[in-house]
Amino acid sequence: MSLPKLVCVVGARPNFMKIAPICAALQARQTIEPFLVHTGQHYDAAMKETFFRQLKIPEPDVDLGVGSGSHALQTAQIMQRFEPVLDQAAPFAVLVVGDVNSTLACGLVAAKKQVPLIHVEAGLRSFDRTMPEEINRVLTDQLSELLFTTERSARDNLLREGIAEAKIHFVGNVMIDALLRHLEQAIPPVQTLARYGRRAPSEFGVLTLHRPANVDEPRVLESLLKALAAVSRRVPLVFPCHPRTYQRIERFGLNAILDRAEILVTEPLGYLEMLGLVRAARLVLTDSGGLQEETTALGVPCLTLRENTERPVTVTEGTNTLVGADPDKILAGVEEILQTGGKRGRIPELWDGRAAERIVAAIEAEFL
Repeated sequence: MSLPKLVCVVGARPNFMKIAPICAALQARQTIEPFLVHTGQHYDAAMKETFFRQLKIPEPDVDLGVGSGSHALQTAQIMQRFEPVLDQAAPFAVLVVGDVNSTLACGLVAAKKQVPLIHVEAGLRSFDRTMPEEINRVLTDQLSELLFTTERSARDNLLREGIAEAKIHFVGNVMIDALLRHLEQAIPPVQTLARYGRRAPSEFGVLTLHRPANVDEPRVLESLLKALAAVSRRVPLVFPCHPRTYQRIERFGLNAILDRAEILVTEPLGYLEMLGLVRAARLVLTDSGGLQEETTALGVPCLTLRENTERPVTVTEGTNTLVGADPDKILAGVEEILQTGGKRGRIPELWDGRAAERIVAAIEAEFL
């Protein structure tokens, strides 16, 4: 007798860490058959393979192979390619995670086909509609029948937007499930940096930068890089650089700033390499949502290079501080961390490594 089928969608790097614990929980329970669809929005084949191997994600049942493109083109192509897959799989529901274009695109197809939609990481809001991810978050939540939240404030956001309370389930954070499960396998910085002919310094910071607001405008990016170069003279930085960010740095002729700084620029790193770096870092500077959560879980001070965050619990309870793109705030934030150790924070409620188990139990109760 075949099990009821649940289509699970991944599209880009942030999704991989969220889907891995859910796949593991589904496999452990053996009540639902997961049917994994990779849209190919994250189009670096080698990096995708690394993440799937390190996180022990099963190979996708279908890879849509969409690749890069504008938001409109990418969303349209995912929808076009996902629809026949959904027809063929005939699942009882579609599960999407996070806030990338794949999340919304597959959610739209499911809703149009009247297949119930499940959204993991629902209700997060930056209240900044200039962020493409915010549009994806809001619309996906409106389409969803089951909404799983990572922090208490998300419920209030959803209720304010007219979502029925019965659809909302506070379950914790699957990103933290993945982190706790793989912490012992994290690759030490000495091994990662040796690949670049560097010794691991006694203290270092980790930098990531990819948001359009930070990297698409030459003056903003130049100002940020100069501030980060100044930071690197206080504490050296390791900068796994997003391909899009590196293209902008080259296009705007800003390489010299990095060349003169104590900043080691690397290609994007695997999950276990990145986890090892962040775990050992004195501080993290980032505009990534996921790193705000991971640093809070690890107790590592984080300076977020944005004016807002859709993960407010990392600020109110965790180790995160918003500094935007203001060089003075960035340098002051770094100095405070180096002098005092930074915010201590605490682990938010239900960030205990069991979110995926709660998600699967709630799906079983709703649909089986």
